[in-house]
Amino acid sequence: MKICIASDAWNPQVNGVVHTLSRTKEYLESRGFEVLMITPNLFKTFPCPTYPEIRLSIFPKSKIEALLNKFRPDCVHIATEGPVGLAMRNLLVHKGMTFTTSFHTRFPEYIKKRTKLPLSVGYSYLRWFHKKAHKVLTPTKNIIDELEGWGIYNTTIWSRGVDTSMFKPLNARKKTSSKKPILINVGRVAVEKNLEEFLKLDIDCEKWIVGDGPDLFKLRRKYKNVKFFGHKNQNQLPFIYQKADVFVFPSKTDTFGLVLLEAMACGLPVAAYPVAAPKNVIGKSGAGVLDRNLKNAVIEALKIPRNIPSNYAKKFRWDNVGKTFLSNLQSTRRSRPGSYVFSDNPHKKNKGLKRLFLAFRNSLSGFMFAFNEESAFRQELLLSLILIPVALFSSATTLEKIAMIGSVFFLLTIELLNSSVEAAIDRISFEKHDLSKRAKDLGSAAVFVALVFVFMTYTFILLPKTIL
Repeated sequence: MKICIASDAWNPQVNGVVHTLSRTKEYLESRGFEVLMITPNLFKTFPCPTYPEIRLSIFPKSKIEALLNKFRPDCVHIATEGPVGLAMRNLLVHKGMTFTTSFHTRFPEYIKKRTKLPLSVGYSYLRWFHKKAHKVLTPTKNIIDELEGWGIYNTTIWSRGVDTSMFKPLNARKKTSSKKPILINVGRVAVEKNLEEFLKLDIDCEKWIVGDGPDLFKLRRKYKNVKFFGHKNQNQLPFIYQKADVFVFPSKTDTFGLVLLEAMACGLPVAAYPVAAPKNVIGKSGAGVLDRNLKNAVIEALKIPRNIPSNYAKKFRWDNVGKTFLSNLQSTRRSRPGSYVFSDNPHKKNKGLKRLFLAFRNSLSGFMFAFNEESAFRQELLLSLILIPVALFSSATTLEKIAMIGSVFFLLTIELLNSSVEAAIDRISFEKHDLSKRAKDLGSAAVFVALVFVFMTYTFILLPKTIL
């Protein structure tokens, strides 16, 4: 089976969406599926305002259509709602193809923090975007409830996973030289992550921030006593997690937070606000503390033994994530096997001026076929060369002349349609068959009716004038 995944988030971006899609792609390919990733790497891009690390694709629609036509996927999943996702969605809707989407990021909240645009505007767009999807894959039950509050109902849970062979606690944890507890946060350094709520906590401890983002320079200047590591890759992260004591997660906008699983897998209890992502990931597991007072959450989390979060994280497996994704995919074909699907027709790809030019060329070709191969068409064309001048030079009114000439063109049109029916039948088979005979006879009858119509039109208009 061929699976196409369209996403505005992909390497070299470092975030939960990219990591989730990468692991999902690995799982699908390990099962023998062919996967095509359509991402900004394939297009010309420009930096996202206020977040230059994210690249936005410029007019990706035509190239996406070409890729779809060449790959011919059995299933399509749209992971994000940016330019790539939007172009893919509109193409699939136009072609009448089924697809799934996923909800990873609260873009309306992120945009509001930067532009003050009301949430209702952002969620109106998301409601429109996901409405045509067969299913919207959503990370947690709380997020599903929130989306339903905004009118997005066709949702299902698609959880996340962690590689416990990489992220794991050390048997004998090597502490740093610091005698103070170490509080750590890993992720994008941006305003929507609410990091200052963590950094300004009045606690006798070390604070570590791992990650890159648009706010890194500003926060590094403002909080001199905080250790900023910058970006670290997946192989470097476990060692840093293992040195810390508590993972502090101040974000109120994340839909899941893969870093929660990574931290817990390394034996770190979590301190967070009681909001959607931590409530669903941690719940009542005892692997962390959720409190509206983040300082209290940190103090209580320091009391949790490291084996509790590490054992709890083992239930989140990437192969389960892949299986859930696969089970929710839907064939792009709405119709039953063997029926016509518009997107499969290779002759329906041309648009705009090219389509007009090709249509004109094909029309001329049709006239030539009819003239060279259909004696009836030549005879009727000769008749029209007589009847049209008769109409033009008669004493009839303008409307009567239009009616007479129109009846002649109607006759020629019916003859062309009759010839096309005969050609289609002969294409199927030259053998005699009752239905083939019936189809050709019906076409011939249509031509006869058109001839009668021409005769009656000219007779009823010209005869009275001739008598007078």
